[in-house]
Amino acid sequence: MTGTTRPIQPATGPSAPPTVGGIRTAIAPILTGLAATARRREATREHPFEQVRALAGAGLLLIGVPEPDGGAGGTLRDVVEVVIDLARADSNVAQALRAGFLTARQVATRRDLPHRERSLERLRRGDLFAGTSNERNGGAGGSVATTVRRDGAGHVLNGTKYYSTGGLYADWFGGTAVDEDGTVVHFTVPTDREGVELLDDFDAVGQRLTASGSTRLTDVRVADDELVSIDRSQLRNPWLGSFAQLYLASMHAGIAAAVLDDAVWFGREKARPIKHSTANRSVDDPYVRHVVGRVAARAHAARASVVLAAEALAHADRAPDHTARAAGAAAAVTVAQAQYAAVESALGAAELLFDVGGGSATDRQYALDRHWRNARTVANHNPRDWKAAAVGAYHLTGEEPPTTGLF
Repeated sequence: MTGTTRPIQPATGPSAPPTVGGIRTAIAPILTGLAATARRREATREHPFEQVRALAGAGLLLIGVPEPDGGAGGTLRDVVEVVIDLARADSNVAQALRAGFLTARQVATRRDLPHRERSLERLRRGDLFAGTSNERNGGAGGSVATTVRRDGAGHVLNGTKYYSTGGLYADWFGGTAVDEDGTVVHFTVPTDREGVELLDDFDAVGQRLTASGSTRLTDVRVADDELVSIDRSQLRNPWLGSFAQLYLASMHAGIAAAVLDDAVWFGREKARPIKHSTANRSVDDPYVRHVVGRVAARAHAARASVVLAAEALAHADRAPDHTARAAGAAAAVTVAQAQYAAVESALGAAELLFDVGGGSATDRQYALDRHWRNARTVANHNPRDWKAAAVGAYHLTGEEPPTTGLF
């Protein structure tokens, strides 16, 4: 595949002080448009650049950022609920924006975040973010082969990152590299800098339009203030991955909601009662009603578990120093439980969807299979059985969950 030639266009943020309600109102028609075109865009591999830029320009990433910092304020529940609605409209777009929401989350919760004001300025401007530490380097999982070397007044970056989620949309790309001392550092560079090549080579069965391809870094110049050393030794709460995992759970809740939307639509507009049915209309068929009810229950369970986990994580944010670790562990477990429930709900609902109709439900024109493929692809990044075992250990023995990015 070749690199994208899309020029980076400056985004303009909202002119009035942002509010959660105002942003939700502004993005509503964009989400409606995304939902209406998702099936067609997947078939033609058409990335919704204009719509994603419009979401950023509406201040979407400012939800959850404190008002004194120029954000819209709002709770963590507000954040996950808008992510669920994004994924309901198009789970590809929700995943593509994940790095931006992670940046906003760091800004909102860490006053000591390096270059915090710089990140705030970018968020307020409506910039978009991408980033990953993932590589296909043949080493152990999590190993980093990308290098950054001192060169004159700055540094030079070389390597290739994979799963660069949202890369094709982004103004900024961040990742990890190893310096001359063998220390892993984090870098952030603009995506239009010379030597940064964004590739549209992501080839999974689902989530095909998340712009999650490779990012090739060839002799990229990096300034001193674009590098940050990673030090987690002084953290009050070492479970830094909880929000990232809650975000994925929110996406599954959104996919389950999208399945319900399609189940209702297909049952009303396309399905016909089977020959043995006593009903004249599909909506009156007791078995169709039963299937749609089961799908609805799964969508409800996924959303409820995610919202409950958001409340637990928000509680951990407010915990005083002497209880911060315990609250963080409890929140990480709650998020893992929510993720397990959301994955199971989305996959189950997506499979049930085909029971709403007969053979016509499998027609390619409806692309009903995309829901299962999308849910399956997101789920594969973080194996849920691993999470279930960690949750069981916590409840049985009090053992803390791992402090890796999976929790």
